[in-house]
Amino acid sequence: MAGCETPVCHISERGGLIVQTLGDNPTIITYGTFDLFHVGHARLLRRLSALGKRLIVGCSTDEFNAGKGKRTAIPYHHRVEILQSCRYVSKVIPENSWDQKRRDIVKYKVGLFAMGSDWAGKFDELNDLCDVIYLPRTQDVSTTELKELIQRMRVDKVA
Repeated sequence: MAGCETPVCHISERGGLIVQTLGDNPTIITYGTFDLFHVGHARLLRRLSALGKRLIVGCSTDEFNAGKGKRTAIPYHHRVEILQSCRYVSKVIPENSWDQKRRDIVKYKVGLFAMGSDWAGKFDELNDLCDVIYLPRTQDVSTTELKELIQRMRVDKVA
């Protein structure tokens, strides 16, 4: 974990802001699309929730995904409902833009920003506000692979 060796309580000044990191009420935040919710998503959320007392999940909106050239199979409001039903998740917020992360970290007094290892290094600049970690992906499962499998199954069914 960037910035600290163990998840212990400390309050520090970062960039002129007083920031709580992994303390008595550690708040963790992560972001993602969470389309075709699968065991990899569940395992990531479980691992993250074990690091603190409150896990906030930023779920990418359909509009934000469209701006990235990404289409989802499951509409945003359904993905939010799935995430809200997960026992590891304390709160779900919309992810509308790349630059909202800094504001969310301050607004929700986040001590740890975490993403899957496929994003390694992409959010290190947030380390001035909180600790940043990248957790390994679950082996042999991904939304992209599931979408490809479903497409192959549809093609096989038609043929």
